[in-house]
Amino acid sequence: MAMDQQPQLYLILPPAASASDLAGRLSAVLDTAPVACIRIPGAGDEAELGRIADLVREIAHARDIAVVIEDHILLAQRHGLDGVHLTDGARGIRAARKELGADAIVGAFCGASRHDGIAAGEAGADYVSFGPVGDTALGRGTPAPQDLFAWWSEMIELPVVAEGALNRDLVTNLSPVCDFLAIGTEIWSADDPAKALSDLWG
Repeated sequence: MAMDQQPQLYLILPPAASASDLAGRLSAVLDTAPVACIRIPGAGDEAELGRIADLVREIAHARDIAVVIEDHILLAQRHGLDGVHLTDGARGIRAARKELGADAIVGAFCGASRHDGIAAGEAGADYVSFGPVGDTALGRGTPAPQDLFAWWSEMIELPVVAEGALNRDLVTNLSPVCDFLAIGTEIWSADDPAKALSDLWG
């Protein structure tokens, strides 16, 4: 990533949301800032995930925004999504690519491991994601330091995503060394997610 470029916004939807609850809130958030990609969390009832996938695809594709879903290759295929986000690093990337084809997006979450990120890239990932970058008990427990992103952006061409407990200071500090910043629970827990995004991103 060139150092004079700003990262793009990668939006993670709230876990265990319902399609009926999500529609209005998602549109308001998308009106707040340009979004490059939306990720649907993979946990939950298959039928409800399918309804969310259809809803999000319709809203996002009308705005030329890509949509990926965590881990569910068949749901991505069945509901016309743009690809998958794999939560277990490099494992499964080649299988996902084989099933979804060369044009699909296949991303990989690699925790705080430079080694896993490199392995994911070698396996054919379109991007790697490191995190959490902020203070949280969620995830694998090991925070991804800023120098990991600085090294990656200098040495590796594969796009890199920072995620997990972002705050305003982290957005500012990580922006020069990331291609994407992934924001999710940071805004969805607020009464007004669109305003929360504006405060965090604007």
